[in-house]
Amino acid sequence: MHRAVSDSRPHFRLLHAKDKSPVNYDRVCQREGKAVAWQDLVKGYEYSKGKFVVLTKDDFQTAALEKTKTVDVLDFVDANQIDGRFFDAPYYVIPGKGGTRGYAVLREAIRKSGKIGIGKIVLRDTQHLAALSVVDQALVLTMMRFADELVDVDALSLPSAREIRPKELEMAQMLVESLADDWKPEKYTDDYRANLMRVIKAKLKGKEPKLEAEEEPREAAVVDLMERLRRSLEGGEKARATRGGTRRRKSRATRRAAA
Repeated sequence: MHRAVSDSRPHFRLLHAKDKSPVNYDRVCQREGKAVAWQDLVKGYEYSKGKFVVLTKDDFQTAALEKTKTVDVLDFVDANQIDGRFFDAPYYVIPGKGGTRGYAVLREAIRKSGKIGIGKIVLRDTQHLAALSVVDQALVLTMMRFADELVDVDALSLPSAREIRPKELEMAQMLVESLADDWKPEKYTDDYRANLMRVIKAKLKGKEPKLEAEEEPREAAVVDLMERLRRSLEGGEKARATRGGTRRRKSRATRRAAA
């Protein structure tokens, strides 16, 4: 297994403001008030306030009945039946020694079926639910959450559809349609990360970063949805009109040049 995602965000360490020295994380015993060495640490489950049962490495291995890193595929299901909240971190799976042919056969069988495999795998003495799918020439194993890990939507206080006015729904649908497009993942970038790196590079040079603020800052307070929808739709119409006018001007200029 190889990670299918990379962490490209900048990482920071805590420093002492006085002398800019890094600050270490000490493992301090609450009773003695002294730091504890790694070799003197054990894991404990708090079964009641202040009372623990200690678990050893052997205990964790005993609970993990399946010791191998093989994926036990239980079912093949349609991917569109699975709520997106179940999916977590993806990994590329590569064939082991002597498994190249079997890998290719399974990959193509899954591809032709249009389904994904659902199974379980034990990693680091912990069992995970996982989905096996195909991306290009690779099998991708995506760690999943078990059903009892998801918070029930019914536990939230959410507005009812009965509160919606027909005109508001119509405008909202118009907004959705005006922003409809094909999925192009490369067009979405982490603007905050890019700005943060500009700030870091400017500080390294002893300069002030030059960043352009949003034309309309986001408001923390609740805004009128209808007014926001109107402005969004008007902005989209103006942009389309501008693009259309530009194309017409270029077309006329081209015709004049050709003449």
